[in-house]
Amino acid sequence: MMKNFTILFLGLITLSCQQSASTQNETPVSDTLRYEQETHLKNVRQLTWGGNNAEAYWSFDGSSLVFQSDYTEWGAACDQIFTLDVSQSKKGEKPNMVSTGLGRTTCAYFLPGDSLIVYGSTHLADSLCPPTPPRTEKYVWPIYEGYDIFVADLNGNIVNQLTTEDGYDAEATVSPNGDRIIFTSTRSGDLELYTMDLDGSDVVQITDDLGYDGGAFFSPDGSKIVWRASRPQTEEEIAEYKGLLAQGLVQPTKMELYIANADGSDAKKITELGNANWAPFFTPDGDKILFSSNHASQRGFPFNLFMINVDGTGLEQVTFDDTFDSFPMFSPDGKYLVWASNRNNGGNRDTNLFVAEWVD
Repeated sequence: MMKNFTILFLGLITLSCQQSASTQNETPVSDTLRYEQETHLKNVRQLTWGGNNAEAYWSFDGSSLVFQSDYTEWGAACDQIFTLDVSQSKKGEKPNMVSTGLGRTTCAYFLPGDSLIVYGSTHLADSLCPPTPPRTEKYVWPIYEGYDIFVADLNGNIVNQLTTEDGYDAEATVSPNGDRIIFTSTRSGDLELYTMDLDGSDVVQITDDLGYDGGAFFSPDGSKIVWRASRPQTEEEIAEYKGLLAQGLVQPTKMELYIANADGSDAKKITELGNANWAPFFTPDGDKILFSSNHASQRGFPFNLFMINVDGTGLEQVTFDDTFDSFPMFSPDGKYLVWASNRNNGGNRDTNLFVAEWVD
């Protein structure tokens, strides 16, 4: 879930932060949006047409998606949360905004029953959009201290606030079992993973190594988690990481993937690819991880989707875009994949949502 903020590729990516599509329209469509090498994808459909749309996650019944967008034509001054019916999405139609329209939001996820969503927002700290970091030689993500995690209904009414600690609390995702939330917080002084009950109680810290731990998701049976992490090692790297974090920033250019039990035990690093490996999600059988990576890039992009076994073997490239593919999530029934991509955007920087049938 990371956090997960919006993706403005070649300027601002978002941090990051996935479930049945039995009601999805299965009418075959022309596969002009699929590259020839993308053999795991079939009948690719575009779901949004403008702005930066990212972190689209399925409802438990597979009929809807909740996602974040900064599309000004939908009234978003910066990232806000929207929902859409996957089978009814049409170009030119505005989806339903379910955040307040204030502050900045990130990483929304449906709760069991699909009548409520959980998401991170800065609106209590400031009703205005927080400033984006100035561009520097080193690419950074903002870790806004004003983020807390809220529960809202599909009419946009906030019904609960799950976190009240000082600092950053965001990147919340929900177990397929519907019993626990995992999220990232700076409450310990570092960016660590925590779990809690759906009402915000029983908060447990489950990582404690120095570095950014975020964008975590549960396995299909809820027994495992996968996430992205940075691990500064040298004195110089540690000093840089701590210095940036003190400014509310993190440098996401060196991240690898980790797997652990749902309580954080038996953690294992499963990639050693270099560059940025992030936005991981389990395949429907729980045996592999689909993720975004620019490990083969010398320029920082393209990012494409790759798949790897949970033991770190069998790396396979899945998408072949020339700029950006990320935030993959399988539908609860495993038949469909949704992700964010720069494909078919007319050469601008828009990042849109796409859905495809998954081919094993």
